[in-house]
Amino acid sequence: MRLAMIGFVVGVALLQQQASLLSFNWLLIISCLTGAAYLLLGLVRLTYLRLALHGLLAAAIGFVWASGFAHFYLRDTLPAQWENKDITVTGTIDSLPFHFDQGVRFNFAIEKISADGEADYEHWPSKIALSWYGADRGGDLSNVGDVQPGERWQLRVRLKRPHGNMNPYGFDYEAWLLEQNLRATGAVRMDTADQQNKRLDPFVWSIGNLIERSRAQLRDRIHAALPQYPYAGVLVALVVGDQREIAQGDWTVFNRVGIGHLISISGLHITMIAGLFAGLVFYLWRHSFFLGLNLPLRLPAQKAAALAGALMAIIYVALAGFGVPAQRTMFMLTVVAVAVWTGRISNFSSVLCLALGLVVLFDPWAVLSPGFWLSFSAVAVILFAVGGRVENTEPVSKLQGLRHSFHAAGLTQYAVTIGLVPLTMLLFGQISLISPLANAIAIPLVSFIVTPLALLGSVVPSPLSAWLLKLAHLFVDWLAQFLTYLSAFRFAVWNVPYPSFALFMLAMAGMLYLLMPKGWPLRWLGIICCLPLFFQGTQKPVNGELQVTALDVGQGMALLLETADHRLLYDTGPGLSPESDSGTRVILPYLRARGINALDRIVVSHNDNDHSGGALSILKQLPVGLLMTSLNLESPIVTSAQKHQRCEAGQQWDWDGVHFEILNPGSASYESTKWKPNARSCVLKVSTAKFAMLLPGDIEAIQEDELINSIPQKLKADVLLAPHHGSGTSSTAAFLKTVNPQVAIFQVGYLNRYHHPKAEVFERYADFGIKRLRTDESGAITLQFGASLTTSQYRQENARYWFDR
Repeated sequence: MRLAMIGFVVGVALLQQQASLLSFNWLLIISCLTGAAYLLLGLVRLTYLRLALHGLLAAAIGFVWASGFAHFYLRDTLPAQWENKDITVTGTIDSLPFHFDQGVRFNFAIEKISADGEADYEHWPSKIALSWYGADRGGDLSNVGDVQPGERWQLRVRLKRPHGNMNPYGFDYEAWLLEQNLRATGAVRMDTADQQNKRLDPFVWSIGNLIERSRAQLRDRIHAALPQYPYAGVLVALVVGDQREIAQGDWTVFNRVGIGHLISISGLHITMIAGLFAGLVFYLWRHSFFLGLNLPLRLPAQKAAALAGALMAIIYVALAGFGVPAQRTMFMLTVVAVAVWTGRISNFSSVLCLALGLVVLFDPWAVLSPGFWLSFSAVAVILFAVGGRVENTEPVSKLQGLRHSFHAAGLTQYAVTIGLVPLTMLLFGQISLISPLANAIAIPLVSFIVTPLALLGSVVPSPLSAWLLKLAHLFVDWLAQFLTYLSAFRFAVWNVPYPSFALFMLAMAGMLYLLMPKGWPLRWLGIICCLPLFFQGTQKPVNGELQVTALDVGQGMALLLETADHRLLYDTGPGLSPESDSGTRVILPYLRARGINALDRIVVSHNDNDHSGGALSILKQLPVGLLMTSLNLESPIVTSAQKHQRCEAGQQWDWDGVHFEILNPGSASYESTKWKPNARSCVLKVSTAKFAMLLPGDIEAIQEDELINSIPQKLKADVLLAPHHGSGTSSTAAFLKTVNPQVAIFQVGYLNRYHHPKAEVFERYADFGIKRLRTDESGAITLQFGASLTTSQYRQENARYWFDR
């Protein structure tokens, strides 16, 4: 059974790496062949061969099962011709609404669609993700409805097909949407005179709506008891599993000290609550004779306790929104409960493998989540390192029992900390060096004090609820202060480039050898296998060559330029909110995944948000040698830099055989008040011995003409970053003729509100025979300037079947 479950998961994981899905005919053929092979499996006499074939057939079943799931979920798709068009939908609020400064976000289950004109409604999405913004996306939320889970609404919306930024090592938003069965995203349109946005029913009965409404009420109770408390979001996460209210700064601290897994409804919390409830039922069941009920004679207390624990686990997991770690624990506890009821108590590895298979059976995309691999691997490592090694003898004294408990806890923590290092490096490219200390304090505090207090405080009547929640918040506050102190140490986190799979397997083998029992020969040799993981070098160009990565940051610019020993970031992408920007969402994760822990220079071309929005986050979290901008000297970005220099035409420098030169703005432009920030964009030209690239920011036709008339010989380049994202005010025919590029890069957002690039401008590039690449279609674009000029497009080279579906 264990081999079958593991093979099944391997088959599912293999499907999630495919660029396209097999047709139903092929899946039917594979299913028939697999069934026939299973019938003939008994004829194989060699045990190891039979086991290997058994695993392969299980993998084939997993592949077919996940393929069927994918076909089923992808059947509903927003027609391309209805993207960015107003339609009216009727349905129910299907999730906990998330309130933020500009409005509210929620999932919407569609019951009816009305669109202007003819449309085929057969395969419209059944569930969508919506945002309802205030007027001008500002602080005026008077037009935003007070939506609650389970309500039926009629809304006027504008939708897009699932689409997310696609970068190496980045979060796959499209895969996440598919897993949630959210087949379109969009925004509620401003209400009109005919009141099309309106509530139709206060509550529509269903189990899902009841669960979501209950979660909302529990969250509201916490908010009412803890108004404006800084860590109320942590208690919300522990009670209902909604982590969206936790500030980005707090997440940075939690992740640096390695306790992010605790700030949710984790497997440890579920086991604890289920165990406490099962223990209470066991005690009351056994003592029911005092009430004359004689319950143990009707049902053994062990079975009653197992049933109670499993039911409590299911209820708690429902509050968590059925997250992967919570599912894993629920399935394991359910399997144990079934084993107790049937008298078939299985060994723990079988329970773990069965839970593994069940999670993937119901959610084939779970294998794409780092939490899936970490949660199951943590239990597997504990089973490998601790199972059968901790003495299970009756202590002769309380002191001995306490010592025994501390020894078991210490061995478990050691096993998890050491055993998960390779996997953590593979998934995140970093490990927290102070995680053991932080977890030794945070695990008992959060699991046995904060979580029970938060749960009790969310259900007991007032004023007791407020007292309990404030006490829980006090403990979280104390813990956060301690963790903030720990995270401030420079050595708190070890960052390295993401390892190759071969390097990961070598390190994993070394860690398992290191966790072998005492007496195993030369266990220390396992450390040698891990050393390459910690000291691998960062990939970089050779001397005289250049690598440029145009990151997919949506509607904005951000390019990383790398020479043999230097790195420059040109622009920092858009800022999305005070808590979120391209710096924290895209650029910093990419740099850390590459093992880049400092930048030699940042050039912020001008002050527009889509170019400077991520600058503050990067300057705060990464050492930067020099900041060059055209910004006002009082700008917060400028004052945050350790060293700043204004961009001025004529500035130039050489790095590792590559020449850099600023072509715009002229120094006189800073004294004039007539120019917009676009006109002062820092124009950078980068040249190798054979090729050149021009990065003009958002200059417009007037600046293009000035450059053509003043320095036409310096504008020639093989690659051009399209000025102003291909807007109608730039990329004149004269400018394109003078630059004469082979390739043009358009950094634009998918169906952006500015309609960049303009159709006539985009076509103008084609008229000049220029190869056009755009980040909304290609994802991140990488250019190699070596003996030849090569380009790679992330979406094409890492295609998955759910892209653009």
